[in-house]
Amino acid sequence: MVDADQTFVIVGGGLAGAKAAETLRAEGFTGRVILISDERDHPYERPPLSKGYLLGKEERDSVFVHEPAWYAQNDIELHLGQTVDAIDRTAKTVRFGEDGTVVHYDKLLLTTGAEPRRLDIPGTDLAGVHHLRRLAHAERLKGVLAALGRDNGHIVIAGAGWIGLEVAAAAREYGAEVTVVEPEPTPLHGVLGPELGQLFAELHREHGVRFHFGVRLTEIIGQDGVVLSARTDDGEEHPAHDVLAAIGAAPRTALAEAAGLEIADRAHGGGVVVDGRLRTSDPDIYAAGDVASFPHPLFGTALRVEHWANALNGGPAAARAMLGRDVVYDRVPYFFSDQYDLGMEYSGWAPPGSYDEVVIRGDAGKREFVAFWLKEGRVLAGMNVNVWDVTDPIQRLIRARARVSAEALADPHASLDSLIP
Repeated sequence: MVDADQTFVIVGGGLAGAKAAETLRAEGFTGRVILISDERDHPYERPPLSKGYLLGKEERDSVFVHEPAWYAQNDIELHLGQTVDAIDRTAKTVRFGEDGTVVHYDKLLLTTGAEPRRLDIPGTDLAGVHHLRRLAHAERLKGVLAALGRDNGHIVIAGAGWIGLEVAAAAREYGAEVTVVEPEPTPLHGVLGPELGQLFAELHREHGVRFHFGVRLTEIIGQDGVVLSARTDDGEEHPAHDVLAAIGAAPRTALAEAAGLEIADRAHGGGVVVDGRLRTSDPDIYAAGDVASFPHPLFGTALRVEHWANALNGGPAAARAMLGRDVVYDRVPYFFSDQYDLGMEYSGWAPPGSYDEVVIRGDAGKREFVAFWLKEGRVLAGMNVNVWDVTDPIQRLIRARARVSAEALADPHASLDSLIP
């Protein structure tokens, strides 16, 4: 039973935490809401950091989830630049790391997100080595790319995932020279597989990006603190003035682990294990966003999803569950990307090995198409590239779990809705 005397604490000041706080108030919760963020900036959305804001096409203020005054207006106790270093599950308290302040909670939500994986090679302490996860990172990188563009400078990007490719596109738009180093045979290999990954390689090559596949960085070479080049394990040395490590992100589970909460194994992406209501192994503690590993009934496995839509929807779902609402979190994973003149949206989950066929509807050569990943005739995922207003029917196809013929999927004259039983 929720009442006005209760205190709900949210640890993590990203999109998931901010939307959870918003939902608590929208659902009528009148108790204390405490939101704790280790960043000094108000909660913000991350997609612009590698897209519009990085390119200088969006203003800094556009990234924030709410206007700064919103938190006081909605009686949200916002603690910026504060860390939580301990959870006492017996006493139901959290302790601030800076001054040891102890705060009681009735329900606790962990939205601690993820952090960039670090390159474990010599030279990563040089000033020209960058990561991209936080607003401060994007602010710094934006200036770096602009300077590289002015001076015909060169950036080496380790990793051809979404962040690596979006930064590569931004760097080329600024005029910088770009080399991408990737151990897999194509970009986005772990998400799209080789069939569609190759399309992104061709896109970037057309814009002047150099790729080196099947290799890893082994050393960043510098002098007097300045990056001069980057060496790969095939013995090649690549000119560089700056290096971006874009080799993925790890869930920030240290706080949950120290509290004895169940943590998923690496095969399932790590993360704090939650049930379908986003509740952890402690019934009064919930987790949402990048840090949560949740069971997905459609795909029959636990997923940890590091995308904007998961934070946008997961935070509110956890808030409703904390209020005792009937919640089943089964959103179809969704993300989007913009690179040069290519815009895409992806729905579903189909890593290499999970599907047996890829079907294309449209013209992949012109980069105007929809791709479907199938297993035994059932749609696991769909990606629309420069084709719009099809996300809803794609997600309905995924949810239907019905067999669909490859011919019908490939036929642009057959509406997607007509294929849903």
